[in-house]
Amino acid sequence: MKNNKNKNLILKGIAASSGIVIGRVFLLKNYDIAPIDNIRIPLSERSREVRRFHEAVVDTKLEMNETREKINKALGESYAKIADVHLFMLEDPIMIKDVTDKINKGISAEYAVYDFTRGIALSLEAEKDGYFKERAADIKEVSKRIIHNLISKKGKTISLEDVGKNSVVVAHNLTPADTVSMKEKFVLGFATDIGGKTSHTAIVANGLGIPAVVGLANISQSAETGDEIIIDGNKGLVILNPEKEILEKYKKEIKDFTVVKKELEKLKDLPASTIDGYSVEVFGNIENPNEAASVLSMGAAGIGLYRTEFIYFNRADLPDESDHFDACVKVVENMNGFPTVIRTADLGGDKLADLGLLKLEREKNPFMGLRAIRLCLKYPDLFIKQLRGILRASAKGKINLLYPMISNVDELREADKILQGVKEDLRKEKIPFDENIKRGIMIEVPCAAMISDILAKEVDFFSIGTNDLIQYSMAADRVNENVARLYDPLHPAILRFIKMIIDSGHNAGIKVAMCGEMAGDPFYTPILLGLGLDEFSVSLSQIPKIKKIVRSVKIEDMKEFARQILQCGDRDKIEEIVESINLSEDKTDV
Repeated sequence: MKNNKNKNLILKGIAASSGIVIGRVFLLKNYDIAPIDNIRIPLSERSREVRRFHEAVVDTKLEMNETREKINKALGESYAKIADVHLFMLEDPIMIKDVTDKINKGISAEYAVYDFTRGIALSLEAEKDGYFKERAADIKEVSKRIIHNLISKKGKTISLEDVGKNSVVVAHNLTPADTVSMKEKFVLGFATDIGGKTSHTAIVANGLGIPAVVGLANISQSAETGDEIIIDGNKGLVILNPEKEILEKYKKEIKDFTVVKKELEKLKDLPASTIDGYSVEVFGNIENPNEAASVLSMGAAGIGLYRTEFIYFNRADLPDESDHFDACVKVVENMNGFPTVIRTADLGGDKLADLGLLKLEREKNPFMGLRAIRLCLKYPDLFIKQLRGILRASAKGKINLLYPMISNVDELREADKILQGVKEDLRKEKIPFDENIKRGIMIEVPCAAMISDILAKEVDFFSIGTNDLIQYSMAADRVNENVARLYDPLHPAILRFIKMIIDSGHNAGIKVAMCGEMAGDPFYTPILLGLGLDEFSVSLSQIPKIKKIVRSVKIEDMKEFARQILQCGDRDKIEEIVESINLSEDKTDV
């Protein structure tokens, strides 16, 4: 083994795309920019230097458009819009003017591009929010490509043509186009030094089903081509040159998963019913329209949550009514009459401001600031465009509307007032829509849970957003490693909140769903059944797993366990009870 110092090296990163693979490293050395000297340009040569810059921008646009076409061919238009962010940067008049001004002051074109983008990237990298750090990577990527075109290297990475089958690509960073190329070359997976869950490369990897771990810091320095490597995209782990015991363990895990997957596939067309005949429904969560085609094939009863935020992030301008309509129609047409719950924009104004889409000052605490329904009510034009698109699409298939982050009755009624206005406008324009479209709300802040009995009388359904409900209730940011241990679905207060919300809904005659991560974890399925949850809305891969658990238990037993848990104030005892239920799940009726 040529890399003995890295034998059984275990690196922890970010799980960007699920799955486990074992292969051999192909180290893709990125086209790194050498240190750029600040060379002074004589006055007589500055106009030529400006032309060089503009020509490099044109060349880079051509490359980016090629990338866009490649992604569009592989994944469709919504993914292809990822490239629009880079194209938008290339067309930014401020960038063009500032770089040109620097050149006219005697700075070389290469250094002028580098100097302009360096300041912006550094300010974004200083942000705590991972989203902005990933946008810094976008800026660096554009800068790098322009500079390479300036020095006639045409912005290409080392070719992936030499990658063999069953390889795992390791790199400092990868572009979405690289990821598409890997799929074409049958690459098993990849690992990178930088990146996050919302990076463009991660989004494309998810769409293509390529297991990936990112944010590993120095994997490209530790690995060598030919090293044996394990990519665990479920846990965010990479193991270089694994010991025999670990290798065998993962081989067994892959084999076992293949067997389990085949067993789970048998559940696809079976109902989510307990042994004693109590039925619930299992729906799928999707992030973008391209995922809709897979929902029914996984055995879902429909889409329980379509997160519409994707349409905002991967573009250079705000989406208009047609954009919303096209995206929603693409979803419902894949559902063949099964219902789709569409959540209106659940994003913060800070994100739109940093993308240049809204003129807002940065908030000190955006998670508790102008976001979700609050943002939509403050900027009704943004809300109206989305509502018009959704309502028009409701004439093409079954759609239910979901408002996020409702905290009081006034917000709900204000949102409904805007909705009624949109309906009236569509009637006047003789544009068809579903007059009986159902409206629901996310219960994800503690104050909404406390008045859920009041809110239930105003809407057609509830959907519990446990991700935010837990972190707001516990005052613990779930991605902050210092307090992440406090983010606990089994805390007695959280379980009582869930029971309160479910009872409020049932007393008002409406169904209660759950679309947060807790709903998609089979460990919690038995207790959620006992608490009375009607619908589970989960990631597509979890649908058969949740069905499996439902079909392995009796509802009366689960209700009894729930009664015991609600009377128990000891968190550890609660976990013991839940574990005792899960130990008996081997009697599953597949």
